[in-house]
Amino acid sequence: MKSSFFGQTDCMIKFINALVLATALLFSPPLPAASSCINEPHPSDTEIKTICLTFDDGPTDSTTPKILDILRKENIPATFFVIGRQISSRKEILQRTFDDGHAIGIHTYSHEYKQIYASTSALLGDIRRCQKSIREVLPEWNSDLYRFPGGEAGLSDTLISAVKNAGFRICSWNASIEDAVSPNASAEDLYNNAVRSAGEKNHVVLLLHDGVGYRETIRALPKIIEYFRSKGYTFQSL
Repeated sequence: MKSSFFGQTDCMIKFINALVLATALLFSPPLPAASSCINEPHPSDTEIKTICLTFDDGPTDSTTPKILDILRKENIPATFFVIGRQISSRKEILQRTFDDGHAIGIHTYSHEYKQIYASTSALLGDIRRCQKSIREVLPEWNSDLYRFPGGEAGLSDTLISAVKNAGFRICSWNASIEDAVSPNASAEDLYNNAVRSAGEKNHVVLLLHDGVGYRETIRALPKIIEYFRSKGYTFQSL
């Protein structure tokens, strides 16, 4: 009887351990998607507020250096998604972006939508060409950050899957100052767009541009930084 009792007890302990493990797995939070730059915060992190300033369409002579000046003054890291064909004549600007500690991601080589999205091979070819242009200036650069020109909304699953399968992390945004779609907007308009689109999000990825002609973006940036700081956000790169 004694042997039988201990045998039953051992089985019961194993059953309870298995039940506890199964329960833990059932209620554990899901792992974040490896292919996205925007992840929902873990429940324990809901009080931590972060913002990533992201700039598309540089480097340019007229805008990028002024953006970098502001970021350096404010001691803020950001992320720049660059256009490959603009790099060869602006190597020093790309080098400064990297040296200042900002993240650099791939945007496109040509920014010609019809060419880029003609096929999977055309898209991946454009990405690789941009990647090569960056590495010619920054041999030590190594990043999997990628942002679709125009964003991934409306693109086929085939194109999106091809980018993910090639090892790139697709970086969208969840707030925008709308400087690219509102060319006549004032700095105040752009600031208001940032505040409105960010809303009450704890984790903000804000879309801005450092292409040619974005004077109002430069003017709006200090006020945007001031606002998010006043709301307790921490600035970080992707």
